[in-house]
Amino acid sequence: MSSSPLSGELPETQPPGAAEADPATRIPLKIEDWLTVLIMGALALITFANVLVRYFTNSSFAWTEEFSVFLMILLSMVAGSAAVARDRHIRIEYFSESGSMARRKRLSQFGAVMVAALFFLIAGLSLRMVFDDYRFEETSPGIGVPQWWYSVWLPIVSTAIALRAVGLFVRRGKQVDEEETPS
Repeated sequence: MSSSPLSGELPETQPPGAAEADPATRIPLKIEDWLTVLIMGALALITFANVLVRYFTNSSFAWTEEFSVFLMILLSMVAGSAAVARDRHIRIEYFSESGSMARRKRLSQFGAVMVAALFFLIAGLSLRMVFDDYRFEETSPGIGVPQWWYSVWLPIVSTAIALRAVGLFVRRGKQVDEEETPS
């Protein structure tokens, strides 16, 4: 019997492996999931409020665009952290899906090391930027709040992404060791 949407069964539309459970991590991935939900909710509320104000008053809140841009950047970084932890970051499948299982695991580990190195570097360099924003009393262009209020999140979330990549490296290493040891 074929499965169709009319029979109550949904056709499989997810990519292979998408229905897999989240990997076991020391810090739960629910943190990123809930932050994503909260940020998306805040973006929707801010945008909706601005649309209503524009519709009824022909003017808009000055702070909504600046804050929305900040939230979108934060959203992409939080989602990037979840993608790294779930090993769903972008890769060239020709290389990552070919060869032996050990080769694929080593490539995954190499990718995790490179992601960790990049985001630790971003975190370190952005700390200096935050310090400069604070020291020189930079203000945001739209509403004039201290710029470091926005920029302080870059080293924090970059460090979180780097630590998720380190966790992925460790998990992949354990998988390689378990598969290579004879039982």
